[in-house]
Amino acid sequence: MQSKLVEALAVGELSWQDYANCRGADADLFFPERGASTRKAKAICGACEVRGPCLDYAVDMGEKFGIWGGLSERERRRVRRERALRQRKAG
Repeated sequence: MQSKLVEALAVGELSWQDYANCRGADADLFFPERGASTRKAKAICGACEVRGPCLDYAVDMGEKFGIWGGLSERERRRVRRERALRQRKAG
């Protein structure tokens, strides 16, 4: 799972990642074992200036694991549903 974060951070055309607070942080914080705390990862994300682009990336790419943009996979599913509902209503 950690390789997803490392891989995403290495992609050159996604410049928002150069500014991510998690860059260089312990990837295990963002990919905790089932039932482990996500508090530290979410705190790092909470103070991050690129939290929005990170969340958009994870939602758009369908990331199924880890903390992205300060949200867990379950929380991102809710965001995906809300966005899909808004798109249906808009057009």
